[in-house]
Amino acid sequence: MHPPLLAILCLLGAVTACDQNRPAADAPPPARLAPAAQSHFCGMAGGEHPGPKGQVWLDDRKDPLWFSSVHDTIAFTLLPEEPKNIRVIYVSDMGKARAVNEAPADGWVDARKAVYVIGSALPGGMGVEEEVPFADPDQAKAFAESHGGRVVAFAAIPTEGILGTPVGSSPAAERR
Repeated sequence: MHPPLLAILCLLGAVTACDQNRPAADAPPPARLAPAAQSHFCGMAGGEHPGPKGQVWLDDRKDPLWFSSVHDTIAFTLLPEEPKNIRVIYVSDMGKARAVNEAPADGWVDARKAVYVIGSALPGGMGVEEEVPFADPDQAKAFAESHGGRVVAFAAIPTEGILGTPVGSSPAAERR
């Protein structure tokens, strides 16, 4: 293969890979969380659990899949048996929350653009560790200073913490 052609193919592959991490231009806006919105994994109403929530929009659906926690939302994207035709993922912007563990019904941020506090003392919806999302990195930093943990980007969230959280890896895990 000719070196210039190889370079062009590599560049094209890199650009294509970047595009897959951006929501489609026609991505729907976030939906408002209704109290009775059913969580995809547990079937319970999303409002029955404290903490941040998530919604995943798929290409072949006209309404989102709801998740009672950000932890479950991220797990959905990692599980091989779940659909991969994701248009956009939204998570609660906890910078807009009135209380530390109360997700705002209308405060959403694109999950891939949010920053997350991981390893904090705040347990999620089912009492497990939660990735606490923020649109504003300064708000995330202030939260981490008050509640422990560290601030990371979506791509830096450790997958082992999502698919198999080791007991005792954070203050929230110690309370289980």
